[in-house]
Amino acid sequence: MNVYGYTPREIIRTPEMHPLTWRMREDQQPVWIDEYRSKNGYAGAEKALKTLSQDEIVALVKDSGLKGRGGAGFSTGLKWSLMPKDESMNIRYLLCNADEMEPGTYKDRLLMEQMPHQLVEGMLISAFALKAYRGYIFLRGEYIEAAVNLRRAIEEARAAGLIGKNILGTGFDFELIVHTGAGRYICGEETALINSLEGRRANPRSKPPFPASVGAWGKPTCVNNVETLSNVPAILANGVEWYKGISTSEDTGTKMMGFSGRVKNPGVWELPFGTTAREILEEYAGGMRDGLKFKAWQPGGAGTDFLTDQHLDLPMEFASIGKAGSRLGTALAMAVDHEIGMVPLVRNLEEFFSRESCGWCTPCRDGLPWSVKILRALERGEGQPGDIETLEQLCRQLGPGKTFCAHAPGAVEPLQSAIKYFREEFEAGIAKQHYNNARAIGGIQPNNLLKERW
Repeated sequence: MNVYGYTPREIIRTPEMHPLTWRMREDQQPVWIDEYRSKNGYAGAEKALKTLSQDEIVALVKDSGLKGRGGAGFSTGLKWSLMPKDESMNIRYLLCNADEMEPGTYKDRLLMEQMPHQLVEGMLISAFALKAYRGYIFLRGEYIEAAVNLRRAIEEARAAGLIGKNILGTGFDFELIVHTGAGRYICGEETALINSLEGRRANPRSKPPFPASVGAWGKPTCVNNVETLSNVPAILANGVEWYKGISTSEDTGTKMMGFSGRVKNPGVWELPFGTTAREILEEYAGGMRDGLKFKAWQPGGAGTDFLTDQHLDLPMEFASIGKAGSRLGTALAMAVDHEIGMVPLVRNLEEFFSRESCGWCTPCRDGLPWSVKILRALERGEGQPGDIETLEQLCRQLGPGKTFCAHAPGAVEPLQSAIKYFREEFEAGIAKQHYNNARAIGGIQPNNLLKERW
């Protein structure tokens, strides 16, 4: 029983239904190599390296339907197939995106801290399939425990002949390095991650060329998320049909999902795609704390649109959440209760995104701070007529295709949806005297007021 007096739904993890978490210990201590191998660990790697060709592994992953678990949901096998076939390009890199700086998201941290060998095995298989001789885990700098555990797991794997030269007697060489980042949210974008890894400023790169052809140090590079790579060993060990059979959705396999906010049992659980948000909120997270009413939720991190209680019965899958006007993202949802005002909540989010902008393109560099200024004024009750319309205009001007990368489009998602569903809270921040002044002078145009103000 936890501190809020709620006993969460009992979770019985099985290899058949929980490929990512069934090996985890009840005492939450890391699973080291002896225990991991006793629980069928590295079986997928042995099968892949000893019995399958690189092309066969890529085809298996593609057929499994595995999608990227970092938020975009792009086909992993298809991404792998974009790597060049030219054998003369013998220097290739596999990068693991372990930056995880999305507010409200902590799934990769759990996997790295408690199951480090699962990620090592996933990278070993993936590197073999991609013919990559070196891998890097680009780790969020604040994840100190994860860094310690991953480095120990790599050394254990090296001692067992699973990292280094001539792995499992196959002639395949692979080195794996943990690289801790300097703490910038923008490094979650794969080309900004590559720039940072090379020692450059973490600005996104222009695409094309894509990393698959010109990536780290100008060589073919594949970037995958922690959870994505952690799925690979089970797919290789148990097969495509098994992996597809876990899910009740068109999206295959399982997903680390959860709820944070003022719920009784905040946490993260491995669940099949198709599980509804209501089931996660009420049965796993225990519902809202006593005395609090549910108001809204973000499906997958701070950069996703808010949804309301009418969307709670949607299955947690990429298509359904997308049709509702948001994104599945990382599938770590945040619940908002009735005591939280949307204006200060969104202002806090926009301050984060504004601070974390790399400043490369004008809409993001100037537009996000402008939205913060307006939101601060609304929060103080000093807003002016036209402020809400200006925020809506900024959301359009910072939307998809209007900026150099996806940072600004993600940043304005919570803002545009909060205005959509809770416009009256934004209107309440406009000072009454401004309404009266506007009426007195015959309905002055908001844009004129804004020009004088800004």
